[in-house]
Amino acid sequence: MPTPDTLRGLYVSRWAALGRKFPELIAVANRTEVNALVIDVKDDRGFVLYRSRVPLAHEIGADTADGHVVSSAKLRARLDTMIAHNIYPIARIVVAKDPILARKKLDLAIKRRKDLKPWLDKKGNPWLDPHQRAVWQYAADLAREAYDLGFSEVQFDYVRFPDEKRLVDETVYPLAKGRTRDQVIREQLGFLRDELKPLGMRVTADVFGYTATDTTEMGIGQRWEMFIDQVDVVLPMVYPSHFARNSYQIAHPNAHPYETLDHAFKDMIARSAPIANAAKIIPWYQDFTLGPPRYKAPQIRAQKKAGYDNGFQSWILWNPKSNYTIAALEPRKD
Repeated sequence: MPTPDTLRGLYVSRWAALGRKFPELIAVANRTEVNALVIDVKDDRGFVLYRSRVPLAHEIGADTADGHVVSSAKLRARLDTMIAHNIYPIARIVVAKDPILARKKLDLAIKRRKDLKPWLDKKGNPWLDPHQRAVWQYAADLAREAYDLGFSEVQFDYVRFPDEKRLVDETVYPLAKGRTRDQVIREQLGFLRDELKPLGMRVTADVFGYTATDTTEMGIGQRWEMFIDQVDVVLPMVYPSHFARNSYQIAHPNAHPYETLDHAFKDMIARSAPIANAAKIIPWYQDFTLGPPRYKAPQIRAQKKAGYDNGFQSWILWNPKSNYTIAALEPRKD
């Protein structure tokens, strides 16, 4: 499908894509302004949605690991349904957070400095080392397959290092060769672009929402000026609940979604202005509650208005269970 001039989407989890939730989301799109669905093709557990032809996915069992997969024929039917209803299909592929691959291929995992064993995050999971080109090649191969199956676009998530402060002291990177973390992420995003652009694919990437405000790479390798010209679209996750207290001198940013995002968007505009070939910006908004107040239609509409007032007409809503606040959506205009 051609890319909508104004894209308004919903995140679709692996379980929602496989189960009865999927037709419900099609129905939501049919009666509201929603015109795109972002479907987990590879999630942050490393599971691939369907039986894959990518050799590495098959070798490590990523496409059979939890026993719940969809056949390529069934997936194709679901994509055909989306296209018939004029719903733009986007594949989400998680890159660096992939416990399946990190456990199966220990050479690709981030290593502990003290003994060169896999470093584990606070949940006990290993992460892939973003320096490893094979990690990004796997993402590119899955993206190419998703595109061949009928997805119109691929969105890369977790294009970063883990966000734990102890990472710097506890880990070692033999492949760094003097490069900073943000240089590594820049180079790897450039690799994805070079791999996929010749196919006509739009290359897009999710980033932390605070990257346009923080002038460092925040320990995760995401610094605005280093990635903004490496992709076609950047999708900042500007969830008000994720901004620290007193950000922008707002005591509780989560309670003031419009004001918080208004500041964030102005930073994005200012940071992108001097960069040649800066990516288009499509924000992720939160349709979930994390701390007070409970997020309902007014809070979601406030985020949308902040975007509109700053010139960002496109957006995507995130709810981890793919349960959305219909009252926050405008009715579909035929």
